[in-house]
Amino acid sequence: MASQVAVNETETRPAEQTRLGRYYRPRVDIPETKDELTLVADMPGVSKDGIEINFEEGILTIQGKVAQRYPANANFLLVEYGIGDYYRTFRVSEKIDPTRIQAEYADGVLKVHLPKAEEAKPRKIEVRAAS
Repeated sequence: MASQVAVNETETRPAEQTRLGRYYRPRVDIPETKDELTLVADMPGVSKDGIEINFEEGILTIQGKVAQRYPANANFLLVEYGIGDYYRTFRVSEKIDPTRIQAEYADGVLKVHLPKAEEAKPRKIEVRAAS
């Protein structure tokens, strides 16, 4: 049965940049249970304090600021790892209870729990014998 709760990626508007650098779209998985959706985003290099999550008018925005690894004047012989902040937005169905959204971050992985509103949860209908 198809879910009535949807999370769709939106076309992202350019983020307001407060410093020079790149913005990366973190890769995400969104598993669903009967009670919630969980957005799992890989955001290596971000500290817990560098994460900002906003939910406004049905749009969930996740941002992660990555600390500069090297001095600005560093001379590199080889560069294989791009460093930049993370930014991604999702349009969230009204079937999510925004007052109960929670997030946790460990080992470079952000988990945002999006609990379903009671009316969106599947409900078992009891069948009674007709009299």
